[in-house]
Amino acid sequence: MTVPRVAIAVPRPTTAQAAHGERREKYPARSHPETWPATERSRDQVLALIRVPPTHAEGHHTWGARKRGAEAILRWLETFPGASWQDRWLACPAPGQQDGSGWHDEIIEWSRTGMHRVSRKTELSAGMLTLITLDVIRPSLDWLIIRRSRRIREMMAEFRDPKGYADLAEVAGPDVWTSRIGYDARGAIARILAAKGGTVRDITVGDCLEFRDAQKRSQSSARSTSLFYSWLRDLGLFPPDAPPNLRHISVRAGQLSPAQLIDRYQIQNEPVRDLLVSYLAERQVSLDYTSLDDLSRCLGLNFWADLEKHHPGIDSLHLAPETAAAWKQRLRTKVDRRRLPDGTVIEYESPRLSFVPLLTTVRAFYLDIAQWAADDPSRWGQWAVPCPIREAEVNHKKYNRQQKARSRERTRERMPVLPLLIRTANQRAEEAKARLEAVREAPAGGSFTVLGETFTKSTSSRWADPNSTTIAYDATGRRRHLDSEEGRAFWSWAAVEFLRHSGVRIEEMLESSHHSITQYKLPTTGEIVPLLQIAPSKTDEERVLLVSPEFADVLSAIVCRVRDHSGAIPLVSAYDQQEKVWNPPMPLLFQSTVGGENLPVSAATIRRSLNDLLKDTGLTDSTGKPLRYQPHDFRRLFVTDAIMSGLPPHIAQVVCGHQNLNTTMGYFAIYPAEAIEAHHAFIARRRALRPSEEYRTPTSEEWDAFLAHFEKRKLSVGTCARAFGTDCIHEHACLRCPMLRPEHAQRPRLVEIRDNLLDRIVEAEREGWLGELEKLHNRLAGAENKLAQLDEEVARQANVVDLGMPSFSQIAVRTTIDQP
Repeated sequence: MTVPRVAIAVPRPTTAQAAHGERREKYPARSHPETWPATERSRDQVLALIRVPPTHAEGHHTWGARKRGAEAILRWLETFPGASWQDRWLACPAPGQQDGSGWHDEIIEWSRTGMHRVSRKTELSAGMLTLITLDVIRPSLDWLIIRRSRRIREMMAEFRDPKGYADLAEVAGPDVWTSRIGYDARGAIARILAAKGGTVRDITVGDCLEFRDAQKRSQSSARSTSLFYSWLRDLGLFPPDAPPNLRHISVRAGQLSPAQLIDRYQIQNEPVRDLLVSYLAERQVSLDYTSLDDLSRCLGLNFWADLEKHHPGIDSLHLAPETAAAWKQRLRTKVDRRRLPDGTVIEYESPRLSFVPLLTTVRAFYLDIAQWAADDPSRWGQWAVPCPIREAEVNHKKYNRQQKARSRERTRERMPVLPLLIRTANQRAEEAKARLEAVREAPAGGSFTVLGETFTKSTSSRWADPNSTTIAYDATGRRRHLDSEEGRAFWSWAAVEFLRHSGVRIEEMLESSHHSITQYKLPTTGEIVPLLQIAPSKTDEERVLLVSPEFADVLSAIVCRVRDHSGAIPLVSAYDQQEKVWNPPMPLLFQSTVGGENLPVSAATIRRSLNDLLKDTGLTDSTGKPLRYQPHDFRRLFVTDAIMSGLPPHIAQVVCGHQNLNTTMGYFAIYPAEAIEAHHAFIARRRALRPSEEYRTPTSEEWDAFLAHFEKRKLSVGTCARAFGTDCIHEHACLRCPMLRPEHAQRPRLVEIRDNLLDRIVEAEREGWLGELEKLHNRLAGAENKLAQLDEEVARQANVVDLGMPSFSQIAVRTTIDQP
């Protein structure tokens, strides 16, 4: 077999960087022309455009300062080479000023040395703004962002493009247009026009991306970035496939190619990296994107990147036994990080629950290559090597049982406290609504009391209405955004009610729209039945749920909240976290207004809201830690409650959208009381159905055989408790067998066995007998378990009350005598 050549891979850009580069190529910004008519005008022509109002007219001094400042700047630029004002601007030192303010000093110093009239900084700033507005000079976006100007918005709206700004104001609405976030958005558009020229309708997607990059370089606040983009998009200026918004464009890279998926893990061996890319490309046709992403993570991160980290220079899939064993041992655990209240982060290891599925994926990788090598030896033959994972190591039966047990334990723990969670969510929503209404009615800077709490309303952060703020300070002086608190409280209540009444997945809930609410007329009675249509999700199956009256109230509250002033639900584009694509605009039920624009509520927001809700309940689990609810827990609670209430399991399967009934029954948590009652009923039915001959008196031979069975179960350290008529199924490994009942008189023997095992374990660790070590540990666990069992019996017998029950020898009517 040809050994692949090791090549050190060149560091590749991150996923977000690569995706952003592709967007910049797809949506290029407008180029900077060398010249245009406005910049070729003479100094007199430019100054003639700056008409000063008559004396004593309003704004006379302002416009006079602008004209004087513009004249000083133009005279200073004439000292630099160039055929246009833009050429002279690029030749002067002003564009290179990092702070955006040093250019004033350059002109003032030039005025003093050249015997010109010395201008003030305010006049120079006003003159520069005038030249930019008249499109005489086009500074860069970096220079414009660093140099803040309060009048650039009004100047651009009045003299550059009044019609375009009027259209934007109509799209934004009067409240948002005059707010602080609207003020910042208008400033972003004005700076793009100043740097690129043209009007509002000339702005492209590439211009917006370039402005976003300039903001990041200058470390400027990006709160207006997404809002101004939404205004331009609503004007219909962008193509249909343009990004819906810029808020999360840096972290949402979209679907990646197999090469990009593998390159996330910076694999050093180039041939192995190419092999993984080729393997993903072959599997891509039959997998959805989520499965392909999980496959790349398993093979790239959990498998080969881990091998390269712990075995530098590895270049072959043919793993040595010790290498494979070490990798499997590392795969059994994972490193978790937790932030403590003091801000420090600690790392700790925990068992990896997905250990068996990861092994199965890697084993399938080896077996697929071996099979493909028979069909195409030239491509896959050199990589066909023995698989380091045996079939017995990927037994899913135990894994599935453990997963089902954990799921049912979570359900049993959370079902009793669900009513408390519901009451707390409803109470938090009502209290947050009362606080929000109170702060809206209070004057700015005034105090108000609500629900026994005293608040002081902050001054407004908006420019139009000084009383429109919803920020207040409580009695401790803590700044609280009561509008945001009310939003989090409402959506936590809505999520709890939606999930518990419908049993849907969280992605199905977030994709529910106003179009999902339908109705059906019963043909027999003519009654109108409300229905909720669930879009295809995990299993690509569409289904319809019956809406109960309580669930209908929840949907009504959500619809009333998200409607705009026109009564319609706004259309928003949601990002599918599983498939990494943007969905088309839809009237989603779970949406909110953030920064002046309508955005879908994310799954992370729902989870944070649930965590905040659980903090208020004070619930704890069996270990004393705060109880955690995951959105999928409500799905299990829904199935359990429905089946316990009498819903047939196959109907529950249809309601949940499961393809297999066993999946539905895995969600159903059986309670001990229910199991006991069902067992009693089964025994009664069995006795009624069995023939009476089976309850006859046993013969002497049958009784002798029955007693002899129990006499033969006597062992050196106790008694075997296996059932009558059964053989030993544990191959007489009595010390580890749960059927062995140890005797108190044999405790010294068990202690001697345990000490002997400890000595043998020390010897095995010293000699490196790994196979012997695992067997000894198992036997040691069995011995310690038997000793603990004896201690528990001693403690229990100390509190035993004698009820006078007869012993076995007193009730036996026959005995046997062992023959020598």
